[in-house]
Order: sequence, then structure tokens, then C-alpha cells
Amino acid sequence: MRSIYDEQLSTLRESLSTMSALCEAAIAKAAKALQNNDLALADEVHGVTEKIDHLERDVQSLCLKLLLLQQPVATDLRAVSAALKMVTDLERIGNQSADIAEIVQTGALPDNAPKQALHDMALSVIKMVNGSVEAFLNNDTKQARKVIDYDDVVDRHFDGMKQLLIETIRTDRSMGSCAIDLLMIAKYLERIGDHAVNIAKWVIFVETGEIADVN
Repeated sequence: MRSIYDEQLSTLRESLSTMSALCEAAIAKAAKALQNNDLALADEVHGVTEKIDHLERDVQSLCLKLLLLQQPVATDLRAVSAALKMVTDLERIGNQSADIAEIVQTGALPDNAPKQALHDMALSVIKMVNGSVEAFLNNDTKQARKVIDYDDVVDRHFDGMKQLLIETIRTDRSMGSCAIDLLMIAKYLERIGDHAVNIAKWVIFVETGEIADVN
């Protein structure tokens, strides 16, 4: 019976790892599409998020089977319960990447828009997503806490982007509409960072039983 549970738990971990990789790909594609005004690449993001949605349903189904049929206890129960929460955060990361891609497709952002700062912010949130899921796969609370602390870097990116856009509008009022679109993208990236923090907090819960507030 334990061997069956271990196999199912291994499948669960592999699925979460795959979801994480897809989320990272979605963010990276959306960021590159923004930087290069690449509408075709932006469209690819939606295909990636569809795969994330399918995996979310698969993972939820597997988690419920584990809870109902295997009836795990202690750390095992916390691991499955946390995975059920994590998959929701990963799905939302995919959705927010798709939202960024949609702005790229519909926003008609000019070439002189200040996009590089957003690209740098995207790299930071990709690092957080990767780190949080790796922490879960390796039962690494130290890594999870690093992800939580790193959220301060993303917050500084967001604050810097706001100031940059204020200055952009001050010097060129015609950039107002563009600035709003870019601020929305920055907010989506900031929220992706929050979801990565949530995942990291669930890692700590699995290992310690401590429940922290999630965003």
C-alpha cells in the first residue's frame, strides 16, 4: 500500500514540476513578446496556459485520490494538502502571464516604451517561481524562506516601474495610455511574485506545520 502511495506522490511531484516549468515558459514568452512587440509569441502564451489548466485539473484529481484512498497522515497529509493549494497558485500564474500577453496583443505599445525594466522584473519573478517549486520538491525550507525574502526585490522593481512611468508621462503626455498598460503588466508580475511566496509558505507548512498568511 505504501509503495502505491509513494508512486502516486512521485507522479504528483513530477506534475508540479512540469506545471512550474510551463509557468516559467509562459512568463518568459510574455516578457519577450512585450520587449520585441512580438504578437505571434504573445499568442503562444495562451497555448502554454491551456496546458497549465489541464495539469491543474489532473493534479487536483490526483490529490483528492490520495486523500480519499490513501488517507495520509502527518507530513504526508500536509504535503498533499499543500500541493492542492500550490496548484491553484500555479494556475493563477499562468492566467496572469496570459493577461500580460493579451495586453501585448491589444495595447499597440510603441517601440520607445520603457519595456526593459519590465523584462528585468519578469526574470526576477521567474526566479521566484522556480525557487518555490524546487523548495517543495526538495523539502527545503531554507530555499523557501529565500524566495519569501526575495519578494522584496520584486517589490522594488514594481516601485521603480511606477516612478519610471510617472516620469515618462511627465515628459511625454502622449504616453499616458501606454503607461497604464505597462503599469498593469507590472502589477501582474508583482502578483506572480506573491503567488510564488504563497507556494514557499506552503513548503514551510509541509515541513513544520506552521501556517502563514497567504496572499
